[in-house]
Amino acid sequence: MATYDFLFKALGLQEKCGEKSGGLSSMADLLGATSDEKPVISLWDTPFPSLDALHDACPAIPQSRQLTRGLEQGFLNVKDSLKVVVDPLTQPLSWALNDALWIMQAVPWWIMIPLLMLISWLVGRSFKLVGLVAACFCFLAFVDYYDYTMQTLAIIFVCAFICVLLGVPIGIAMSRSDRVQRMMIPVLDMLQTLPPFVYLIPLIFLFSVTEPKLYGIAIILYAIVPVVRLTDLGIRLVDKDVIEAADAFGMTKRQKLYRVEIPLALPNIMAGVNQTIMMSLAMVVIASLVSAPGLGVLVLRGIRNLELGVGLLSGLGIVLLAVILDRVTKAALARINAQQPD
Repeated sequence: MATYDFLFKALGLQEKCGEKSGGLSSMADLLGATSDEKPVISLWDTPFPSLDALHDACPAIPQSRQLTRGLEQGFLNVKDSLKVVVDPLTQPLSWALNDALWIMQAVPWWIMIPLLMLISWLVGRSFKLVGLVAACFCFLAFVDYYDYTMQTLAIIFVCAFICVLLGVPIGIAMSRSDRVQRMMIPVLDMLQTLPPFVYLIPLIFLFSVTEPKLYGIAIILYAIVPVVRLTDLGIRLVDKDVIEAADAFGMTKRQKLYRVEIPLALPNIMAGVNQTIMMSLAMVVIASLVSAPGLGVLVLRGIRNLELGVGLLSGLGIVLLAVILDRVTKAALARINAQQPD
């Protein structure tokens, strides 16, 4: 006897529920059929009226596994049509990732490392930062992890650039309109709270594992949230008196945006860029599960083959790369803050 038989009897829905198929499905049914006494379920052991519990009493109600199979089948039904639209739009991402990976590995180390040192000097104007960059990359090259590091760096450059390219305009639109902000906040909350592995599930069905855009889209969706939120926040925090002064000078909306609001909001925007880069690096490691190259492959190899040394050393490489990216972006932020008027 099912727990919720009484409910359907009280509602007079026994005929609509139909007969239970499959015979006696449990020991409780067998005991109930061979004994005059019906088993009594205590209040303490009463299950929640879930789909499976209600299905036991009424076979017409679907089970939870039928719901999940329905969702999967619905996605598979629209997959081909969705791919026709999404595939051409995302193909440039695959090209960009392939080109970046080729360039970062084709350029010899004796050009690439000095070039990265030069970029860090132009950004931070700090010899300590340049020394840190040189020491970290030379160490990773010394342990033969240079190619993996360049692959990870290439993916981060492309995905972080696209996040900024898309995220800053979205943040500006949110700061301009409360309606757009109300529409975007639930989407950003969902992207920020979904576990990283969940991003990969629909993309695996939609794209081939050999396509770089599979992991590129996952990284962008996971990392774009901070730059959008902080761009919106930074522009909204611009002093109203400054805006009124710009209006008094007869500036147009475009002039106020480019000459007043964005320059004053730049510290917040750069903080968002910093967080976006850090989240891109975190997702690159997870994306190694779907053929993303780089240091994440070594981490995955260490876990799969129980190679402790490989796992620890590749993890150290990721930490060093995170430190470099964090220090460089923070140095850029410090220079921007120093140039801001008091």
